[in-house]
Amino acid sequence: MTLQTPQPPPSALRAVLAALNSHAALRQAGAAALRSPTGPLQPSHPLAVHQLPPGTATARALAEAPRTGWRFLIEHGGQVVAAAEVVKSTEGHSFAHFAAGPYLDSTMRALAQARHLVQSLRTSHQARLLSMPGHYATALWLHGIDAAPEDDLLIPLAPAPLGVAAHRAHPAGDLLALLARPAAAAPVRPAAPAPLAAAVPAL
Repeated sequence: MTLQTPQPPPSALRAVLAALNSHAALRQAGAAALRSPTGPLQPSHPLAVHQLPPGTATARALAEAPRTGWRFLIEHGGQVVAAAEVVKSTEGHSFAHFAAGPYLDSTMRALAQARHLVQSLRTSHQARLLSMPGHYATALWLHGIDAAPEDDLLIPLAPAPLGVAAHRAHPAGDLLALLARPAAAAPVRPAAPAPLAAAVPAL
């Protein structure tokens, strides 16, 4: 089937364009690559951002994750150099922040992976971003259209939490259950015994 990426509301795009022309917004640390462009800066690949409710551990509960805003990738010269996030506000949407770092390339990789993956699935899917602040993680959320919540998939972006494979498509319920488990205590390794007096001195 196909991967659908819904168009953002006009207020979301306007907020990003205004931030790209704001000296105050461009002073943010995540906007370093945007300050002296040699060509146009183009918002691209808009994705609705949903936030995982605390205590959510099933795909059916995930379906209630509220949309908090939109994230755009910012392209310059055909390369993704930053991300811009907007959040819901009384005006529709307001600019929140710019970001840089490994999530940029990871998002592009996950989108390419998702387009290939959905070709073999029985239903079309909608691409979203799932923010999981309680787990310090973000995933590309492939929400099945006209399908059961159990058909949803999550692709964790890199860097992923310890014990979670980034860029591997997980059934949503499986990944949420894994994240909900308490971290296992690291085994305590016994200290090495002190060397005997007759032992050969270490080099």
